[in-house]
Amino acid sequence: MDDGLADLLHRIVAILGDLARDRMAADQPQLTYTQLRFIGTLEEAPGTTQHRLAESLGLSDAAASRALRGLQEAGYVEIVTDPAHARRRLVSATQAGKDVFHATGVSMATELRDWLIRQDFPYERYLSDSQHLAALLSSDRRSSPGVKGRTVLESPA
Repeated sequence: MDDGLADLLHRIVAILGDLARDRMAADQPQLTYTQLRFIGTLEEAPGTTQHRLAESLGLSDAAASRALRGLQEAGYVEIVTDPAHARRRLVSATQAGKDVFHATGVSMATELRDWLIRQDFPYERYLSDSQHLAALLSSDRRSSPGVKGRTVLESPA
């Protein structure tokens, strides 16, 4: 592994997932970090389309559909057909989903932030840099790294 930025970011997300599972009490549902992100995103944008949710989490529609199926079966999300567009599905967190998110996800984010600050980690700068990176990579995907036929250093025509 080359430990470039993409590899390190992937490893950080995997570690966060492990931390999320480790801190859940035995009597709490064992949700993955990604599942907690789904519920948290839905709380911020209730009634969003499945496609928009997948985009915001950086997942394919198929991966989002699989993840949502499990969350729906567990009673954490509700999926309904959009009355304005029969092929679109609208997704919302249920009260049970919001409760499990607040019991685990919100407190974990706050605890992580506070712990990083106590370690003298430049949290606010890292957050700002990460937001900037996400905006750069998502603003014009045609010119983003990895697009077939372009190198990272080429600019769009």
